[in-house]
Amino acid sequence: MVKFAHLIPIFPFAAFVINIFFGRRLKKASALIAIAACTASLALSLWTFLGLLKGQGSYPLFDWLIFEDFTLHVGVTIDSLTCAMLLVVTSIGTLIQIYSIGYMSQDPRFSRFFAYLSLFMASMLGLLLADNFLILYMFWEGVGLCSYLLISFWFEKITAAKAGMKAFITTRIGDTGFLIGIFLLFVASRDLSFAGLSHINGNTGLYTAAALLIFCGAIGKSAQFPLHVWLPDAMEGPTPVSALIHAATMVAAGVYLVARCFGLFLTHQPALICVAYVGAITTVLAASIATVNNDIKRILAYSTISQLGFMMLGLGVGGYSAGTFHLMTHAFFKALLFLCAGSVIHSVHIQDIQKMGGIFNKMKVTGTTFIIAGLAISGVPPFSGFWSKDEILTEIFHSGHPALFVAAALTSLLTAFYMFRLIFLVLFGKPRSELHLHESPKTMTIPLIILAVFAIFAGFPGSPLMNNVFQSFIHLEAGHAAQESSPDYFIMGLSTLIALSGIALAYCLYIKQKKILPQAIRSRFAPLYQLLSNKYYFDELYDFLFIKPCGRIAKTLAGFDLGVIDGAVNKTAEIVVILSKIKAWIDTTIVDGAVNLTAKTVGLFSKELRKIQTGSVQAYLLFAFFGLVLMMLFKLIVK
Repeated sequence: MVKFAHLIPIFPFAAFVINIFFGRRLKKASALIAIAACTASLALSLWTFLGLLKGQGSYPLFDWLIFEDFTLHVGVTIDSLTCAMLLVVTSIGTLIQIYSIGYMSQDPRFSRFFAYLSLFMASMLGLLLADNFLILYMFWEGVGLCSYLLISFWFEKITAAKAGMKAFITTRIGDTGFLIGIFLLFVASRDLSFAGLSHINGNTGLYTAAALLIFCGAIGKSAQFPLHVWLPDAMEGPTPVSALIHAATMVAAGVYLVARCFGLFLTHQPALICVAYVGAITTVLAASIATVNNDIKRILAYSTISQLGFMMLGLGVGGYSAGTFHLMTHAFFKALLFLCAGSVIHSVHIQDIQKMGGIFNKMKVTGTTFIIAGLAISGVPPFSGFWSKDEILTEIFHSGHPALFVAAALTSLLTAFYMFRLIFLVLFGKPRSELHLHESPKTMTIPLIILAVFAIFAGFPGSPLMNNVFQSFIHLEAGHAAQESSPDYFIMGLSTLIALSGIALAYCLYIKQKKILPQAIRSRFAPLYQLLSNKYYFDELYDFLFIKPCGRIAKTLAGFDLGVIDGAVNKTAEIVVILSKIKAWIDTTIVDGAVNLTAKTVGLFSKELRKIQTGSVQAYLLFAFFGLVLMMLFKLIVK
């Protein structure tokens, strides 16, 4: 049943080829081709999942590179992690593409948009199925290319063009480290397959360095500190793109990479601890920024950065199943949050939440699903986010790192607060500007309803209610037995209390509009508010440290190029022109003169010789006789 899994990315790639070449003729039908391809990938992913349950697994395809003692085998990885991600990516991708029909219906590049979405899906699915680092890296770069194309899709806007470039360059920094890490791993083990990670031994320092460099790739793709700055600007792309990037494709790839290489990190603890602390810094930093931001999509972008950091933190303390579990549940409710935000923007045509309000009464479907997604990400039981967050908090609590637990608990509080700040300001109260409200079309609301169902129930397989089925399933690839663990009711109660406290705080401030702290105390927090509003000045810092110096270096090199290189080239060109003129003069004056003189001389001799061509036989005999006499005289003289 798994022998056709390599066809899963072929369907969306075929849709990309069709739409990119024939999309203008197909017009609106291009969307149906993209959706049909993604649905076919979903069906085949489900078929592959059933095959895994029956004991079937990975399989080889062909040998690609053979030299000396190394052979690169190309195959397909079929394990629990791959199957879970395939189902998440294809299901969410299909729903987002259906949603995009309504959202992008008036766009003049409608077919191109769906072509790019299909290529994005094909790249992500190929990445998931790769069985070695080299193939994964190829698809990894494909995902990066597609993110650039889609973030800057509305390239007429200078902000969109710059955002696409910023995302592309920032992630390249991490990818450079990733590539060097692959080289180090190959030098150390002479093996690039994921299967070989469970058999590594020997140079611990080299393997630790390789793990840290591989993690650099995850830092870039999953927008972790300090390469997190590109993701908020990526909101310049169409909202369906934001949903796809944040839920199921690009940013999920970084967490997937750490989970895929978990055996390498687990046996080299310094690298694993680094993952935990980078995740902790990222999750608190992004969550705090989200509490003061007023752009509906950027709030969700910082939320994604924070949640990805939360997953990294879970993986970093050894919680493989907890981190991957949150990756799955987060995909559903984060896709729902972005699509709800897109539905709101589609109606009101603004993104500033301070100008919204009272939307719930006119957009009941969007508003209800928005609240469900907010409850899920806040970790309120029994929504899906509660079960996966609880797993991570439990892992951190028992890891022996109290600072990391404080960071995770603070993030949970901030998440509930900023999410319901967003919901209260957008959906409730009186409109704070003139809004022409209307519910979105069914092509947009139906995916919202389906995702809302997943946001409620997707966490149940990993909950004690179903005996932690997900945790048992996800450990199949590592050969671990199903872990029977009793629920930690203290952590469950604490996480619920934290979530409700964050919601209550947002309710008091933005619905009841109560001033909890006295003015004198609030004024002391003004510098902190300014710091958060300016996103800890990371953009300004990078601009000062890297962008402006690089600009000055580029300007200097440009001056050198124009003044020296181009100057030398121009002088050379002038000399060449002069030499060509001299050559032309020689050609026209001397060479042509010599040729003409030769021609005139030959012509003159010819003219005189023609005179002896009389046609008289007697004259010819006389000339022959005199010629013979001359020859005889010459012979006598020579002797």
